[in-house]
Amino acid sequence: MDPTFPAVPAVPAVTIARVSDGQWQALDDDGRVAGDGAAWPRPDGRLFLSIDCWHDATFERLSAAMLAALPRPLYTTVDEADPAQRIQWERLGFTAGRREWVVRVPTDPQVTGLGAVRPPAGVTVLPLGAADKDPLRALDRAIRAEVEATVGWREMPAEVLPRLDDATVIDPTKYAVAAEGGRYVGLLRLAPVPRQPRIGLVAVLADRQRHGIARALLADVLGSLHRSGVRAATGEVGAANAAAAALFNTIGAERAGSNLEVVLH
Repeated sequence: MDPTFPAVPAVPAVTIARVSDGQWQALDDDGRVAGDGAAWPRPDGRLFLSIDCWHDATFERLSAAMLAALPRPLYTTVDEADPAQRIQWERLGFTAGRREWVVRVPTDPQVTGLGAVRPPAGVTVLPLGAADKDPLRALDRAIRAEVEATVGWREMPAEVLPRLDDATVIDPTKYAVAAEGGRYVGLLRLAPVPRQPRIGLVAVLADRQRHGIARALLADVLGSLHRSGVRAATGEVGAANAAAAALFNTIGAERAGSNLEVVLH
């Protein structure tokens, strides 16, 4: 072997196995998992994919098996800071769709300006985990119906939540809720990602918007995070969602990256 050239690592041979309706695995000669692939429906019914593996050849084998078995259209999201990832999907025929900004949201009320924010008269913010599951699910369904009837759910942050019957609220402990007159009118979902929690959704019923309810939810959740020692959270804002962008801008959120949704028709 020529000592001036480093050895090229061998690409392991793999066998592709479909282990469930929405999951594939690439197995090496010893039966060890060399890659994972998954397909799941978003709450709006669109089918999203993910593939996690080390080698391009394994990605190609996994993706070929998945695309041969799944209906179109298919979607996935890629980090725009990782062009190699985007190229992998483009080689399969995926094309660019919507863009989503990743934002870093401070929790310090002196930075966000939310320290003095209180809920509007008659509105109570129930902190994370305090909401009842059934009315929370009813609110979730109502908000989704309103969004779908206007801009469409595909303009909301990309989600990976599975369905549970006709609801998408799987774990109420991740939700803070605004209650008014015996009904829930707004919600904020927080995923407890270590060190930097993720704000997955902030939404208010159409007839209660522009009353400061979203800001009250953010004030409660971000203030609680700050008191627990968390300095920032993350969130996603659709590039076409001017209202959400304006809301996050007013509390000092900064862009930290972007994701691109790509689609195969």
